[in-house]
Amino acid sequence: MLTNYIKIALKVLKRHKLFSFISMFGISFTLLILVVIASFIDHAIGPNPPERKQRRILSSTYYKLTTPTGGTMAGPVVSYYFLDKYVKSLETPETISINSFHRNVNVYHEKRKFNFALKHTDAEFWQIMDFQFIEGKPYTPQDVEQRNPLIVISQATRDRYFGQVGVIGKSIQLDGRDYRVTGVVENVSLLRILPYADVWIPITLSKTDIHKPEIFGESLAGYFALILAHQRSDFAAIKAEFQNHMQQVEFPDDRFDNIYGGAETYFETLSRLFTGGMEERNRGGLLIAVVILMLLFMLLPTMNLVNINVSRIYERASEIGIRKAFGASSKTLIGQFLIENILITLLGGAISLILAMIVISILNGSHMIPHLHLQLNWRIFLASLIIMLIFGLFSGVLPAYRMSRLLPAETLRGGDQ
Repeated sequence: MLTNYIKIALKVLKRHKLFSFISMFGISFTLLILVVIASFIDHAIGPNPPERKQRRILSSTYYKLTTPTGGTMAGPVVSYYFLDKYVKSLETPETISINSFHRNVNVYHEKRKFNFALKHTDAEFWQIMDFQFIEGKPYTPQDVEQRNPLIVISQATRDRYFGQVGVIGKSIQLDGRDYRVTGVVENVSLLRILPYADVWIPITLSKTDIHKPEIFGESLAGYFALILAHQRSDFAAIKAEFQNHMQQVEFPDDRFDNIYGGAETYFETLSRLFTGGMEERNRGGLLIAVVILMLLFMLLPTMNLVNINVSRIYERASEIGIRKAFGASSKTLIGQFLIENILITLLGGAISLILAMIVISILNGSHMIPHLHLQLNWRIFLASLIIMLIFGLFSGVLPAYRMSRLLPAETLRGGDQ
């Protein structure tokens, strides 16, 4: 039976080539945009290198500080001292790392000027993140403690600065100080905010006093904490312990009187930034907004496809009338039309995936985002398949219902009810 439905669907496509082209274009273009968007989302927050352990990682990045006079300070604004005292002291997690967000530095070498994104990290950073080392290895806890001037660089940095392989032991001068290269890693996309940089150095080599007892960070780059759980089921316990520590915060001066923050997944942080709230109930706002936007984006092409499908139904009125006269039930006809519509949608989806590969290849080669590497993996393929099925189902429900209401006598006379 399915084979017959496929044959009928292909015949329907060939019957009116203009309608078929319009419907296939609408399906393909809509799904193309959604697939590319899904690829960007997966590239930014999916469990991709170097964040392969993302399902076990919480981060502490966003805080809100309030003053006695009613003022607020929000964002990645806390100091290393605060994270070290109140976050790194958590006992439930497996590992905790404190790092700076990247800042740009100018580097001069052989009469050339380079602009590199610099990040200060501790040794635990390399345990939580799964960087692929092309050469060498990361610096150790002893290196961080002893303030050894070591540096890990990206592949692109190596190629630009040295123009060769085998650079372990060579030096790069940053801010007037020589750093010895200890490792070279694969490039990291700018969209991976937490691990992203061109060069990484020990956090103890920061120009500011990271141990100064202050809540608000006044360094050039803000700090954040990465929290690796033993297993994802530990998240609730980690969050509870974190909030308990927040209740114990002591303010070293009278600038601030309250602090709000959380140990969150990356998506929870984005959701909170989107809603502008600190409460748990606000953290699903981004997901709701994304779903609504996707539905609205699909609404117009869906309605156009519904209209085309309704027109096709009335063109096939005689066929429907004959089948009903010979005993075909409304349920059978509805099932047939929905399957036909889903098959046509899947065909348009296949075209959209081919087009998406071309678009993604162009975007990756455009260098508009540093080290962008979009891809079509199994997560995107599964999401695309679900979207296609929903699109095909929604655009076929109303026409299928109209079909079920046609009466044999009316359809054979060329009319409808």
